[in-house]
Amino acid sequence: MTDTQLVYAYAVLRRTPEATAGAAHLRGVAGEAIRLVDPATATGPLAFAVGHVPPGDYDDAPLRAHLDDLDWMESTVRSHHAVVSALAASGAAVLPLRLATVYRDEAAAREALDTRRAYFLSLLDRLTGHVELGVKIYATPDVTPPEAAPEPGRDTATGLGVGRAYQAIRRRRQRRNEEAWHTLAQAAAHLTETAGALAVDRVAHTPERGSLAGSAPGTNMGNDAYLVPRDRVDAFRTGVLAAARASPGLRVEVSGPWAPYSFALQPEPASWPA
Repeated sequence: MTDTQLVYAYAVLRRTPEATAGAAHLRGVAGEAIRLVDPATATGPLAFAVGHVPPGDYDDAPLRAHLDDLDWMESTVRSHHAVVSALAASGAAVLPLRLATVYRDEAAAREALDTRRAYFLSLLDRLTGHVELGVKIYATPDVTPPEAAPEPGRDTATGLGVGRAYQAIRRRRQRRNEEAWHTLAQAAAHLTETAGALAVDRVAHTPERGSLAGSAPGTNMGNDAYLVPRDRVDAFRTGVLAAARASPGLRVEVSGPWAPYSFALQPEPASWPA
């Protein structure tokens, strides 16, 4: 095994002059050149965008060890995304592959591409002319997810009357917060329906909590991806933001357009990668 024998696959796309030209000057996760490889049977326009990477980083054992190296992972994710984004910018319909989809050699990659040829082509047909847009919905910082109801028990506050008064005030505040949250949840659901009507598909991701939420103010109530025709991106963004302005207490972030990561690979019975 040479130092560059493993094959890292970034995306599936149709081989076109534009895609070939777009890949020609790209560099991948290991600084390697990116090229297109065809299926084993060499029939049809399907291709993998691949690069050759060192086994010292991308064979099974070192790759598992790298999962705990946040700096390495961040660099790899950024490089992987840069390749996919550049291919998408060439105008090609792109199916981004999972991070670190690695094959032993080009023959194995070609065979996998050939085996899934019909599956990949059907997805490319569906995604051609479409992009992904992200929509995050936040509740205002003064409204938080309802707390669990306080357990009944003996009041331990100093002064029985003061303790009961404190608990009554706390319960009233909790009820007001629950009512406000319920109102915002209905508004968020309506906004999600509005966004869905402007798109052709939606994937609901788990709302971000804790460190994943970053420094954005408020509670993340919705974290969805939408598949939108490329020529309707502006209309989608305008419609969603207008709906957000009509929903006091909600803040919305629309991101993208991106390559359709959330829609690229649907569940399939065959194992992946081969």
